[in-house]
Amino acid sequence: MDLKSIFDALILGVVEGITEFLPVSSTAHLILVGKLLGFENNGKAFEVLIQFGAILALLSVYAGRLWRLAVTLPTDPATRRFALGVIIAFLPAAIVGVLFHGFITRVMFESVTLISIMLILGGVVLLFIDRLPVTPRFGDIMGYPLLVYLGIGLFQTLSLIPGVSRSGATIVGAMLLGSEKRAAAEFSFFLAMPTMLGAFVYDLWKNIDVIDAGAAGVIAIGFVAAFISALIVVKTFLGFVSRHGFALFGWWRIVVGVAGLVVVLFFSAPSVAPEASTPDVPPAAGAPADPQSGANSGDDALGDLIRSQEP
Repeated sequence: MDLKSIFDALILGVVEGITEFLPVSSTAHLILVGKLLGFENNGKAFEVLIQFGAILALLSVYAGRLWRLAVTLPTDPATRRFALGVIIAFLPAAIVGVLFHGFITRVMFESVTLISIMLILGGVVLLFIDRLPVTPRFGDIMGYPLLVYLGIGLFQTLSLIPGVSRSGATIVGAMLLGSEKRAAAEFSFFLAMPTMLGAFVYDLWKNIDVIDAGAAGVIAIGFVAAFISALIVVKTFLGFVSRHGFALFGWWRIVVGVAGLVVVLFFSAPSVAPEASTPDVPPAAGAPADPQSGANSGDDALGDLIRSQEP
């Protein structure tokens, strides 16, 4: 583990912790920053495991409230109804994520253009929702109707598209369905717990073979950085939203998305056409794909730019 690996892990851990619970898409930021750093990450294992640091930060902040919910679950109908609501909201994204996991991680996660466009569109939506003159009908997440929980869960499935943002999709969905801003952000935290834990366990199972002793050190550094930065965000986010709304996050998404498109459109390396005299011979079955060609070029223009600058 060299100094560059340590630096990359620290930067990406902080990025994960700061962006995971904000409506700006942690996935998009990790992909874009990771490509700019030239970070090597076999099988997405690093992103998967440092997410657990953010999860633990959230659980530690809400430990007292979660304990009270657990204690009252057997006797309090309101608590049981809220737990059912979280489960209902969790299921749509869980089902779609399992069914389309391969396509999402192998195809959609590689398109910087798609990520940048979704960042911009999500930013515009946040600005629109933040200024929408709607009188909230629900100010307590414990009192959402069951159909509202389901509706928020359906909105969460949009976050499977990189750049959309899980928290952004659930917050926007909750507000469109009548929730007050702070309540929408708070329910996003509660829904993050089963969603992120489920995604973590599933992706850990998928990537367990590529985690070795060398990767473990880098992951540990990113994990600690993600935990500390996420702890700060979770403790301050609800108060910030109550005072200032979501406009800042909307503008941030637009700026980052535009920057990504500028790099793709004006600074990416041009693709090289194959020689006319060279036969197009497909690789042998089971042979690894050339990292400088195929799906990694063209669709991933920012990756092409980074590779073109390597000696």
